[in-house]
Amino acid sequence: MEIEDLRIFLDVAEAGGVSAAALRLGISKTIISRRITQLEADLGAQLLARTTRGMIVTETGSTFRGYAARICAEVDMAREAVSPAGDLQGRMRIAVPLSFGPTHFAPVLAALARRYPKLMVISSYTDRFVDLVGEGFDCAIRVGHLPDSNLVAKRIGPMVGKLVASPSYIDAEGVPKTPQEIVTHRVAMREAEIWKFMDGEDVIAVRPNGRFIADNALSLVAAALEGVGLAYLPEPLVADHIASGALIAVMNRYPVPPAGIFVVRAPNPYPTEKVKILTQMLIDYVGRPCDDRHPWDESGSI
Repeated sequence: MEIEDLRIFLDVAEAGGVSAAALRLGISKTIISRRITQLEADLGAQLLARTTRGMIVTETGSTFRGYAARICAEVDMAREAVSPAGDLQGRMRIAVPLSFGPTHFAPVLAALARRYPKLMVISSYTDRFVDLVGEGFDCAIRVGHLPDSNLVAKRIGPMVGKLVASPSYIDAEGVPKTPQEIVTHRVAMREAEIWKFMDGEDVIAVRPNGRFIADNALSLVAAALEGVGLAYLPEPLVADHIASGALIAVMNRYPVPPAGIFVVRAPNPYPTEKVKILTQMLIDYVGRPCDDRHPWDESGSI
């Protein structure tokens, strides 16, 4: 069993098929299929099953995937330990939020790849909270309030949230005066979401009744613009709509608690050099001066 076979298996599992993995890796489908077949023969188990839509990971493959990801990560750490300073190589898999990633974080990832030409940067854009260890990610960029977990998180900057509604919704339904009144309103939200508001130093938690459910914040912005209901969203996604009057920030007496932008990694004692460098690049990017401000920096004081 060779380490490159494990890497190819992880790429096929992530890409969802041999063809997509071949394009990503720049090698032929024949070579990939041969390496997967050899790996399955070495293990005496089927890791991938072909369907009409591509390849799916079998139950056995799902179990093996976590071990393969950890093995590859350990090998990359060993390479870092003996490589010349500043010479990153191998692969780096990063989970990036779909709602912010292409506009807010993609430039940093591109700069990382340009600065370290021996490093393969693989970014996956999704608003789903991925299983970092099980799915073989080096780290994830997450925005908002982090749920309790055993992951290690480094805060790289602030994030402000807003409760918004369209003028048409406000004309038809009015606005809540207090957080408790939100349960009587229609809302656009993520499934099982809890909204939090500040009343002085106290935090009030509300579980709204969703009429429109989506797992992507941009979909919730669209619903709010159409007057579907109230929406609880990061300020960068709604700032332009508030400025144009298409959306109105409501219930400002009870602001949304400050949230953050985080780099999250598995609970290893020490981060890899790749993760440390990406984290610092993101901190530097978020901390740009006011005259080079970007959407999440509304005060210039980050």
